[in-house]
Amino acid sequence: MSSNHSSNSLLLPLRHSRFRQLWLANLLSSLGTWMQAFAVSWEIASVSHSALMLSLFQALSWAPVLFFSLPAGVLADRSFRPALLLRSNIVMASVASVMVLSTVFAKHSIPPLLLLSFVMATGAAFTLPAWQASMSGLVQPYEVEAAATLNNVSYNTAALLGPAIGGACFDYVGPGGLFLFNACSFFALIYLYLRWCAETLHQKAPASARSSSPAVRDVMLMCWRSVRYRHLLGNAACIFYSSSALFVVLPLLAAKAAQTNASGYGIMMGMLGAGALFSGLSLPVLRNLISRRVLLAGALAIYCGMLMVVGNSHTWLLQLSALFSGGMTWAAIVSTLNGAAQSTFPDAMRASTLAVFILAVAIGQTIGSVSWGGAGQLSGCRSRMHGSRIAHAFVLIAYFANGSS
Repeated sequence: MSSNHSSNSLLLPLRHSRFRQLWLANLLSSLGTWMQAFAVSWEIASVSHSALMLSLFQALSWAPVLFFSLPAGVLADRSFRPALLLRSNIVMASVASVMVLSTVFAKHSIPPLLLLSFVMATGAAFTLPAWQASMSGLVQPYEVEAAATLNNVSYNTAALLGPAIGGACFDYVGPGGLFLFNACSFFALIYLYLRWCAETLHQKAPASARSSSPAVRDVMLMCWRSVRYRHLLGNAACIFYSSSALFVVLPLLAAKAAQTNASGYGIMMGMLGAGALFSGLSLPVLRNLISRRVLLAGALAIYCGMLMVVGNSHTWLLQLSALFSGGMTWAAIVSTLNGAAQSTFPDAMRASTLAVFILAVAIGQTIGSVSWGGAGQLSGCRSRMHGSRIAHAFVLIAYFANGSS
């Protein structure tokens, strides 16, 4: 089997048993994460009806990534990654359990949800670099892009099913039931990490092999000196900045379009996931037909059109169709950026350099959430969506100007 053929096979990484097991367990965990995200955002939207509070939730969900992604990446390269992932997943499962209790003792109270979301995001910040580096390290180099796409398929499948299930169950079990499912969804990953650590217990300590990994300052300099990676970071920050408006304003648009029905919001979020899942399955074919640069540019342009329809249409079915196309293009954007980031540097420094990429994403997402949320609070959702379309146009122009992908 040639490398070229292998690199274009989406399912090839699943032949590695550890990758396959972790991929399935992460699918379950992502399902719980999306159900929790749905429950928190809908609770905030239905109780506060405030774009500013929703933007604060988005900002608090990304701020820990902004603060901790770099040290988390260096730590992942200097530590035994399964042990680090085991600890971070135990922390997140514990936080999800506390969120269940908060719905009992502080019902319909927004501040505890915001605080616990921040702590949960802190656990995710220490998980992301180690997770991405571990998964790409379990496959052959020519399978890294397929592995990144498969991870996005897993994530987007959960993005499709999680909100839909959450919306259907919300009126019966409330946010506490969804938080409980999320707490339980970590068990499979925790079990696999425990088994992985036990298998290597009698081997030479893996951490010592990575003790010479570069410091934070050296990682930043290394990424900056790579012209290709520097352009990739700039594109990622700009794209996530301009895209963050949708995820802040969507609960408010859903409340209006779906007559404050939780299942309606779940369907709207699910359409994004459905489009992303369809895109993930078709991306290998598209990558055979067109270059990565053209694919990314086209996805940006279509996503801009989706923002225009969702921000101006008063027809729910039209919004659903637009969200499906937006999910398709968003999956293409994220998987293309992730694949480029994961394949730029060797495995020994992959987590550290991926942390810089995640930092760029967090900068764009955090600043975007705050700025679009403030704009929406002052002038309404529609103008914010208009501003996001303008920002997307500038991203597209900048992308063609620097010629990176």
